[in-house]
Amino acid sequence: MVIIVLFYFLVNCFFASLYFMIGVEHLKGVEMGRMMDNFGQAFFFSIQTLTTVGYGHVTPEGLAASTIAAIEALFGLLSFAIATGLFYARFSKAKAHVLFSENAIIAPYQNGTALMMRLTPYKNAHLTEVEAKITLGLRLDEGGKVANKFYVLDMEMDRVNSLNLSWTLVHPITETSPLYGFTEKDYQNNLGEIIVFVKAFDDMYSTTVVRRTSYIFDEVVFGAKFNPMFSRSDDDSRTILHIDKLNSFERLTV
Repeated sequence: MVIIVLFYFLVNCFFASLYFMIGVEHLKGVEMGRMMDNFGQAFFFSIQTLTTVGYGHVTPEGLAASTIAAIEALFGLLSFAIATGLFYARFSKAKAHVLFSENAIIAPYQNGTALMMRLTPYKNAHLTEVEAKITLGLRLDEGGKVANKFYVLDMEMDRVNSLNLSWTLVHPITETSPLYGFTEKDYQNNLGEIIVFVKAFDDMYSTTVVRRTSYIFDEVVFGAKFNPMFSRSDDDSRTILHIDKLNSFERLTV
């Protein structure tokens, strides 16, 4: 909005300067006066021409003024068409109204541990066919050479039919996991990033939306578990989602 308003002001200043340079006496209906008054009348005539309002009080007279007015009118039509397209694209673009926990955690899972992060919708949008993928990026020293390695992490569940409450993404750390054997110090001393990609179908916009986030190893909490973030209402008729508890966790001894 600020860019468009600034553009609108500068364009009218430019055309007003052209009218002023050829002489405002070529604008029939302008009341000659001081220099600033003359420029002001040329400026407002430019606005009327650019927007094709055309009140009729001031009209161009002569070839030069008429040519500039014709060019400005065409420029105004094209500019407003482009601005309308930008506004439509900006405000009609569907967004995935999904929040992610600020931290990923290494939590007890079955007979071992698992990497977990949590997400939840935060608006009254109905997201269906929700898919999630997790990729791990590691910087490793291979024979004195530093190399970046990427691994697709297996998940306990990578798809849900509908996202109404929170969803905890779980990567079991088994012997096949690239995180197998990592200790708390390994997360502190190694450079790594966990990239999360979520894709869903938004019923409101009837389109597919995506959301991404990532966690560097400094944002991974070793030995913790997420606290529940929803409860029943007092009359036990509905479930209440506490979005402020999205990142709520407690530390454990793993």
